[in-house]
Formats: sequence, structure tokens, C-alpha cells
Amino acid sequence: MNITVEMVKTLRNKTNAGMMECKEALTAAGGDYEKAVDYLRKKGMSAATKRSSKAAKDGTVAHYIHMGGKIGVLVELNCETDFVAKTEAFQTMARDLAMHVAASNPLYVRPEEIPAAALEREKDIYKSQLLAEKKPEKIWDKIIEGKLRKYYEEVCLLQQKFIKNTDITVETLVNEMIAKTGENIVVRRFARFQLGEEIKS
Repeated sequence: MNITVEMVKTLRNKTNAGMMECKEALTAAGGDYEKAVDYLRKKGMSAATKRSSKAAKDGTVAHYIHMGGKIGVLVELNCETDFVAKTEAFQTMARDLAMHVAASNPLYVRPEEIPAAALEREKDIYKSQLLAEKKPEKIWDKIIEGKLRKYYEEVCLLQQKFIKNTDITVETLVNEMIAKTGENIVVRRFARFQLGEEIKS
């Protein structure tokens, strides 16, 4: 199939990927835009894996204030160089992540940060539910695994659906930025403050 400049521009506008990457993706996908987007995402994941061993010591701390000062968020987003840290795309993503944390209220950045005691508590709840539902014990592990995945999507920032594009997770968003910049990008930590949340009456 003949891939036109207009097709490449359309995909570029949709994904912010480079012109050559868009042409390559459209060629591989036979001109199918959705398949081309998937191709670019997979390529981004691959690039992310390659970059993950690189030290990300630069970056920015972004903030977001919501509801007239009722909710405030700080997010530390790291990259490898000051050059990337100062780009508009990187700064915008950091602000978007702060806004996402304000709206979605995650408890952790990634599943590995969940304390073992909290995980065991979740598993105990699931086991009690399965027992009450009289589910066969031999399928418990598979069901619990699925429930834990849903739990991660609720409480872990990287596993949550990105509020500005619910077709992707926050982790996919980060991986796409890694592919675009060629640098390792890491969400280091965040803090979310809600007015009066710790005050006991």
C-alpha cells in the first residue's frame, strides 16, 4: 500500500511520534491507523525496556492545586538529562501526572511498593468472599490473581487509566515519552494533600 504524507501527518498528530516512525508504523500496519498506533506503543515499550537500566537523576517536581486549594499534589518525574527535563512535552506530562493524582488518588506509584501486610489483607478478604460464594478451592489462585490486578489498577499510579486518555495507562504514557525522548523516564514519588483529611473531630 502507498503511504502518503497526509497519512503520516495524521498519525503524527495523533501520537506525537516522529515522521519516520509514523511511516514505518503505517507501512507495517498496511495503512490501518489503529494497528499503527499499537505498533508505535509496542515499540515504545521495547524502548522503555532498553532504557530502564539508565540512571534518571534529572527531571522536575510538578504541582497541581484543585478545588480552590482543597487538594494539592506534588509529583517528582525523573529523566536522564537537563535538556529533556526542560522540554515542554516533559513539563506538560509532569503537570498532567500531578492532575491525575489529584483526581484518581492512587496510594502507591507501582505494585512493588505495596506493603506485604496490605497485600495479605487483600488476599484474606478475597478468600473470605470466595468461601462465602462456595467457589471451588482449586480455582481460588486464578481468581485472586485477577482480583489483585484490579486492586493494582485502583491503588497504583502506573496501573491506573490515564484521566486525559482512558485508552492507555499511566505506565503506557511514560513508556511513550521514553520512546519519544530516548531517555529513561521514572515517576519517582508523589504526595497528595486533601484539606482536613487527617483531622479527627
